[in-house]
Amino acid sequence: METVKTDVLIVGSGPAGASAGLALSTYGVPNIIVTRYSRLADTPRAHITNQRTMEALRDLGVEQEIIAKATPQHLMGNTVFCTSIAGEELGRLRSWGNDPLVQAEHELASPTRMCDMPQHLMEPVLTDAAVARGTELRFSTEYLAHTQDEHGVTVTVKDRLRGDEYQIRAKYLIGADGGRSKVAEHAGLPMGGQMGVAGSINIVFEADLTPYVAHRPSTLYWVLTTGATVGGIGAGLVRCVRPWNEWLIVWGYDVQGAPPDLTDEYALSVVRKLIGDDDLPVTVKSSSAWTVNEMYAESYSKGRVHCAGDATHRHPPSNGLGGNTSIQDSYNLAWKLKLVLDGTASPSLLDTYDAERAPVGKQIVQRANKSIGETGPVFESLDLLTPQDPAQLLANIEARKDATPVAEKRRQALREAIAYKVYEFNAHGVDLNQRYESAAIVPDGTPDPGFDRDPELYHQPTTRPGAKLPHAWITSGRRNLSTLDLGGKGRFTLVTGIGGDCWLEAARSVGDELGLELATASIGPGQAYEDPYGDWARLRGIADSGALLLRPDNHVAFRYESAAPDAAKLLGAALKRILGRD
Repeated sequence: METVKTDVLIVGSGPAGASAGLALSTYGVPNIIVTRYSRLADTPRAHITNQRTMEALRDLGVEQEIIAKATPQHLMGNTVFCTSIAGEELGRLRSWGNDPLVQAEHELASPTRMCDMPQHLMEPVLTDAAVARGTELRFSTEYLAHTQDEHGVTVTVKDRLRGDEYQIRAKYLIGADGGRSKVAEHAGLPMGGQMGVAGSINIVFEADLTPYVAHRPSTLYWVLTTGATVGGIGAGLVRCVRPWNEWLIVWGYDVQGAPPDLTDEYALSVVRKLIGDDDLPVTVKSSSAWTVNEMYAESYSKGRVHCAGDATHRHPPSNGLGGNTSIQDSYNLAWKLKLVLDGTASPSLLDTYDAERAPVGKQIVQRANKSIGETGPVFESLDLLTPQDPAQLLANIEARKDATPVAEKRRQALREAIAYKVYEFNAHGVDLNQRYESAAIVPDGTPDPGFDRDPELYHQPTTRPGAKLPHAWITSGRRNLSTLDLGGKGRFTLVTGIGGDCWLEAARSVGDELGLELATASIGPGQAYEDPYGDWARLRGIADSGALLLRPDNHVAFRYESAAPDAAKLLGAALKRILGRD
């Protein structure tokens, strides 16, 4: 069979693979996605979608479709701890930006809102848009092996319908084939951590829980009951898939013991246990086993092979980081591939993908696993770790109501333990504080400002090179738009203000010299864009006449405080360094 040819071959159609195809096709790069499966995801899997991911999807033109299909932020945030859904409530935590103070931080940080978009709804949005823009999607096509040389990668795949094998020749290969990635294995990517640290079962079911949850809407309901601390993710979890009649339970099992029981009868017994209403009509749709992992790739790339998503960071769903980090991996990689493939940048630009994303992957793997351990104090506060007798467990819970010094201490300990889960359910800094260091970032000589507040909980905007451009609302005529809307779209953007004409002229001359699309934007009174609230002036970190160079992913690549007589020389040197052309 004749070899199929493309610029980029993507193995896997999950969030990482689908978003890679979407970004590449948006930038005009020919690509093929292959998946061994005959369909997209048919279970909810990843679901929390944070602001940084929504910013990427906004730039890629699918934000509004996501919003239309997702559960909105205001229905996500009463994280409940209880003995069962119908049982006694032990406490709540305002989560996912729904605490009034945190909500203000979210509104200041981004033009987007986080939402709950289950993977089986997200994947069709991404792949449909990718295919509409040029991606070729091949189902039932299994990756088998690859070899690479100086000019490209030859991949052997199997058509699972016909049973025959054939080859696809690509200039670059993206391994987005999940937590058991064959691409990462065959590329020999070094891994840190370990797989299979605990066992979990997902049970998807339908039941109308409106009477028990509508008054306390949430994405997550945590159940403290017997057996809840065996394996799993710290407690029994009832997760809302679609309000309020489609749900997913996460329940643990001993990974060192016998294989989990995946019969409908067992699944129904777990559902009954966590719901607490034996008369409620329930339909079990599916059940599956998986393991809690704590593994991360120490390198994301090998030659012309680059991996993304769960192929490089494998962790529990705590903090809702998996799908987000996967999409952001691809958003980082796609524009670099585009510039290398069209000859604008040296292949050395692709080295910055590994340098920038590997530290993020390690951080989120460690954060997600740490969050599991932070559930223990909730159990400890009520002495619930040891009793596996239901009557004793309920007695310990009841004892917190006593008018005694011991009970008062338990109540205080419970409140503090639940409040500490803010590191899992409101980690705004983990979502937004990535500050890259690589050859695609030009330092400006300023000291690292560090963080004034907890960097996991709070986003701290800065324009120091390496950081994401801060969001501020600006205007253009009658249009309101975000500073982030100035950048993106697969091209570099130079932002300046009154007195920055030297930078605008430099952008034109340097763009022509390098054959690079370089957009410009001037912000200030009487300029193309105005700053009516003064928010941009407060955040920009430069004078009116200074300049910020934004990469296609809206990270600041270069900053200069004021006007400069040698602006073209400075800007040209910065871009040549970033593009590997110096």
